[in-house]
This record gives sequence, C-alpha cells and structure tokens, in this order.
Amino acid sequence: MTAPPAVETVDLCKSYGGVAVLDRLTMRVARGTVHALLGPNGAGKTTTVRILATLTAPDGGTARVDGHDVVREQRRVRRVISLAGQHAALDDGQTGRENLEMMARLAGRSRAGARRRAAELLERFDLVDAAGRRVATYSGGMRRRLDLAASLVGEPSVIFLDEPTTGLDPRSRQALWDVVGELAATGVSVLLTTQYLEEADRLADRVAVLHGGRLAAEGTAAELKHRYGAQRLQLTLRDAASFAAVDRGLGDRVTHRDPARRDLEVATDGSAPGIRDLLDEVDPDRRAVAAFTVRSATLDDVFLTLTGRPVTADREVAHV
Repeated sequence: MTAPPAVETVDLCKSYGGVAVLDRLTMRVARGTVHALLGPNGAGKTTTVRILATLTAPDGGTARVDGHDVVREQRRVRRVISLAGQHAALDDGQTGRENLEMMARLAGRSRAGARRRAAELLERFDLVDAAGRRVATYSGGMRRRLDLAASLVGEPSVIFLDEPTTGLDPRSRQALWDVVGELAATGVSVLLTTQYLEEADRLADRVAVLHGGRLAAEGTAAELKHRYGAQRLQLTLRDAASFAAVDRGLGDRVTHRDPARRDLEVATDGSAPGIRDLLDEVDPDRRAVAAFTVRSATLDDVFLTLTGRPVTADREVAHV
C-alpha cells in the first residue's frame, strides 16, 4: 500500500478581515524531501505552516500531514511534527543542556532518556562546548541551532522550518543548511519557508512559489529556471542619455534596471542570433552599449517573473 505524502493540501483557504490569504492552495510534499515555499511577505507562507501545524484552522479545503487531517486529527498530527519558527523558542535563563532535557521530559521521556537525547542533539548540532552556558550568552547562530535541536527532541517525521535563517550571518546560515541537508538524508520530511532564494536553490528538492495566496508555480529549481527564467542579456550603457533611451525603447521587456550603474537586463533565448538581434535593436549605431553579458537565469529571476517584484520588496510588511 502506497504511503501518503508527508504533507498534502487541497483547495486550502484562509481569510483575515475579509482578505483572502490562502486561495484554494493545493500542493504535495513527498516523504524524505526538502520542499521550499517561496513568496513575498503576505503570500501565505506562514499561514500555510500554521495551519499544517494545527495552530490555525483553515476556512475551507483540507490539509493532511503524514496522512492525518489537521482539523479532525490534531493530536495525531502533533505527535509526528515539529515546528521551528522565525524566533527561537528557548528559555534564556537555562543552559542549552537544560533546555533540551526539559523539552525531552515534556515529550514524555524518562529523566535518563531525556539526558541521553539531549547529549545526542548537543553533539549533532556542535553545541557540546556551550552546553553548560546559559542560552542568554549564545550567539544568534548558536540559538538557531539549539532551537532546531529542541524541535527534534521528539524525533518527528515532518518538520516545518519557518524562515529559520533570518538574521543569521553567512557562516551560521551555512551551518544550518548543513543540518537541514542531514535531516532530509535521514528520512525526515522538511517544509521550508524562506526569503533567501539561494537557500531554496541549495536545499530544496522541489520549490513552490506562492503569490496572492495561490500556487504560482512548482517544480525543481532547475525546472523553474528553465520554464520562467530564460537567459538574461545585461547591458551597460555609455552614459545617462543612452540609458534613458534604451530603457524607454525596451519598455516592459526590461527585467532589471540600475540607473546608478547604467545597467539594464532583458530576457533572451541565449542564442547568438537572438542576442545579435537585441543588440541591433537597442543600439543600431553601436554607440550606446559599452558592454554586455549573457547570464543564466536564477531563482531571483523566476521570483520576479512570477510575482512581479524583487524578493526584498516587502521585507517590512507583516508576515501572514
């Protein structure tokens, strides 16, 4: 008998104050994979996670985790999941070891079992040397690692990571990426929401882009780049007048503009004839373009194509 997917939503709906945050969202997360949810703030990422974690009830549709309905079988869902949110849920007054032992005891382990599990996780997350220190003295990266360790005390089969690396420095982010990769390798299913496209590109087996509460696109990072990114021709113009003229001529075909650097980008098929045609179109006299570069699409390009705005455009908007 085929096992159910780790996560499945069908026509999931949720509104706040008459505003639809999720609009018939349907998606599936395969077992033992990392599935990334991308989207600007307000797209519905955190609301999706809260519904799947039984923290918020949907207005319509269905959602299942490990085969269990998140509304009718909340207790069963809670037994198989763990949630690591955007802010570490730790007791600053306790040591790292005490935090983990407390979580293990709450999860039903004996005192000796809690000590063993805490020791395992401290070793796994490279926190042995800091185990006896109060969490208030931890760096941001150490706190995130401890929070993730705490979320694994109960050995969940599905873990939700809601923007886990927000605010971390590059080294701490890299360390957390390594841990997420290890989790998936052991069979844990990971649903990751993130604002960092490099993170999704690096970690995710599949990527889902949410926009306006709907699934705008889904696939592997490579598939999405091929389908929505195309190639990019970057033009550097000789002066401000040339920049303005070429920008005006290309109109809405421009995918990125940087007036300070006098750079414009436009989608292209990457072929030599296509690039020649574009250069002849924008610079028939060969006086306006100082340099050009052809580059492959990134997830940033996919995001911009699907949502109509850069990934950083809404950083100050409240999460929903």
